[in-house]
Amino acid sequence: MVGSIKTTKHHSNGWSAQNCNGLEEKLDELRSLIGKADGDPLRIVGVGAGAWGSVFAALLQDSYGRFREKVQIRIWRRPGRAVERATAEHLFEVINSREDVLRRLIRRCAYLKYVEARLGDRTLFADEILKDGFCLNMIDAPLCPLKVVTNLQEAVWDADIVVNGVPSTETREVFEEISQYWKERITPPIIISLAKGIEAALEPVPHIITPTQMINRASKLQMQNILYLGGPNIASEIYNKEYANARICGADKWRKPLAKFLRQPHFIVWDNSDLVTHEVMGGLKNVYAIGAGMVAALTNESATSKSVYFAHCTSEMIFITHLLAEEPEKLAGPLLADTYVTLLKGRNAWYGQMLAKGEISLDMGDSISGKGMIQGVSAKPVAPVELCPILKTLYKILIIREQSSQAILQALRDETLNDPRERIEIAQSHAFYRPSLLGQPLATLHCQ
Repeated sequence: MVGSIKTTKHHSNGWSAQNCNGLEEKLDELRSLIGKADGDPLRIVGVGAGAWGSVFAALLQDSYGRFREKVQIRIWRRPGRAVERATAEHLFEVINSREDVLRRLIRRCAYLKYVEARLGDRTLFADEILKDGFCLNMIDAPLCPLKVVTNLQEAVWDADIVVNGVPSTETREVFEEISQYWKERITPPIIISLAKGIEAALEPVPHIITPTQMINRASKLQMQNILYLGGPNIASEIYNKEYANARICGADKWRKPLAKFLRQPHFIVWDNSDLVTHEVMGGLKNVYAIGAGMVAALTNESATSKSVYFAHCTSEMIFITHLLAEEPEKLAGPLLADTYVTLLKGRNAWYGQMLAKGEISLDMGDSISGKGMIQGVSAKPVAPVELCPILKTLYKILIIREQSSQAILQALRDETLNDPRERIEIAQSHAFYRPSLLGQPLATLHCQ
């Protein structure tokens, strides 16, 4: 039944004594800042078990899980999600191709249930396989075993750090529930949001809402305790120790110590005060990535067409961030890299390709089996969006559905389209600066 087993080099949990000492020092430093007493472990909880949320929890577990008396790491996901038979069959193949995973399951007496699921004699559930290190959205890349909790109150009531890994479309609902469990808390928790997406509201004036704002309003926590982490992060590649970097953005009180705590040799985390630009860019690039996938499919992967699209969509992103912040962070470093990798390989680009090829339709919804949630556009257009023809076209394709995928090429090839440089110059002139689009006074936009 086991079949052929490949012995290949995969993610290793081995650490030298020097590395362990350095990790323990970083853990002790953060514990001290948070005010943890001896014998009281630092409690870190991941909320949401998509690919990036699961990998983030697994990275922390691999690094700090050995210090059990000082830190507890767990992850919450909703119960009851059944694993399809075809997925169970593929998972069985993955297990048998990885000697380290196979031996681990046999040692934990967990292998038999995967045999039964392969034969159709048992139904597996997403929370069940996550305990063994398998994320439903990332079956091909096994993680370390995780402590999984399916009761949200049990997961978060005493958490010191909560990592928000649910999609932006679910963030408000989840944190409104979480806030009910924090009413008696004396010490406020720290939130690190991984969510990328923006929503729209029309009252009292049209404005956008970012995930950290949703958390702030739902939980009543101060913004200094809510941070955003983003960068060019393909989850499976990061767990397999491909070199990556990211920025954690927010108030100075927590972003610097958290950047130090999260940094690993293959995952460099920098800190930045410009929460607005990074979070808005993180949401926008997911939208533009769908268009990138459409362009790739419709032009037979034309490098020229994709590069033209990249030039126009990045100039529009720069323009939009200048609507929201007087001196936004430049589109460079992790900000630019995040946009590039998402347009190149992310699931949103895949979604755009499948739409253009007719292999999926918008009627299938935004939760795709094996891919997770596809973040689209929910914002209503405002007057300055006339200067963003690519975003305007995506809105017509994805939201109001009055145009087909072919419209993205028509927008790209419009002979009246301005040089992207002109759009950036307009943005930098502050002619369209609209801090009200964030639905809050200017004084609250910058985290120092």
